[in-house]
Amino acid sequence: MTSKAQAGTALWAKMPKANAELFALTYGSLVTELVRDYEDPIEVNAQLDRIGHSIGVRCVDEFLSKADVAGMGLSTQCSNLRDTAEVVAKVGFKMFLGVTAEVGGFSQDQRSFSIYLQDNPLSTFVELPSESSTGGGGGDDLRRLKYSQILCGVIRGALEQVNLKVECNIVRDTLKGDEVNEIRVDLKEVLADGAGDDYKEE
Repeated sequence: MTSKAQAGTALWAKMPKANAELFALTYGSLVTELVRDYEDPIEVNAQLDRIGHSIGVRCVDEFLSKADVAGMGLSTQCSNLRDTAEVVAKVGFKMFLGVTAEVGGFSQDQRSFSIYLQDNPLSTFVELPSESSTGGGGGDDLRRLKYSQILCGVIRGALEQVNLKVECNIVRDTLKGDEVNEIRVDLKEVLADGAGDDYKEE
């Protein structure tokens, strides 16, 4: 187990726990309500992203404070995007969701990467309608729903608080038949000084 994975496990142990099934069902109710309210899956995706962004903005303070109290000094471990990606995946996801994520797929310029989730606690009990079962009707629209888009918003909001403007997209989803959940993260801009020289373009 890597030191970051150990840090994530230690912080997860200190977090108050919610029943996993209740958590999944509550999130499912939120998504269902948004689908009813907005009807257009693209707009539902946008709303989930906005909600996630608000959560991410608030989570980062708790994340950093708990890590500092535990003596983990995570702020010193994020001198470049690769290090930050490792902290988000192996510490952040473990601390708040209790799941282990992996990082890979770095672009040549080191400004984009993928987070891979084998287990997604948000999608427990969820099954999206297949194209064959909908006969080309409204179910096809639901295939455009990015059910866990809230995670992209959380990542975006959290990184924005540490001066990194990123774009996040779900590019693979086990609910749509993929073998793994993959979130693609692209660094668009360093918003202020202090994020480390390694972030800046050559």
